[in-house]
Amino acid sequence: MKGNKWKVLFLGLLGIIILFALILFIMVSIPAKDDPYESVQLNEADYAPFHISTNKNDLNLLINYYLEEEILDGGLDYEVRLDDEVNLYGTLPVFSQQLRLRMSFEPSVLPNGDVVLEQKDLSIGQMDLPISFLLKLINNHYKTPDWVVIQPNEEKIYVALTEMDLKSDIKVKVNDFNLEEDDIDFTLLVPVK
Repeated sequence: MKGNKWKVLFLGLLGIIILFALILFIMVSIPAKDDPYESVQLNEADYAPFHISTNKNDLNLLINYYLEEEILDGGLDYEVRLDDEVNLYGTLPVFSQQLRLRMSFEPSVLPNGDVVLEQKDLSIGQMDLPISFLLKLINNHYKTPDWVVIQPNEEKIYVALTEMDLKSDIKVKVNDFNLEEDDIDFTLLVPVK
């Protein structure tokens, strides 16, 4: 009788482990729901344009300052670095472990002045997970502003700079975002009406 008790307990534990692995597999396999992205066209007649050219180093400082002070309230969980591509560095919580995450994106400018980041490269510890799953995790675990739309199934992130909330209702429109040539041009649109 004692042998059967341990056998039943072992099979029960094995069943729980298999059930947990099956649930984890199903969660990884289910496609994420993409939030819709709708571009907004600004009526530029209502704004006075100021054209600005900058470089990657200065923009790195500005982006990470904005992330730390405005979005994350001083608790910086991730950072963005620009080199020849847009890189996101952070940690991802997985089973009470913090795994180091690095994602690289290829930026392109949309006609309305917003930026779309297309997934290019990914590294997270030694795990090989689908990119859409990781984008879904990032969307769920990282605080992002309303004007950043993550679409895991498309493997894209839309950065709707024209919808960014700035003081005095100033809007930002990107004209050129060429990181390889360190040529970054954008327009600040200051309301005049």
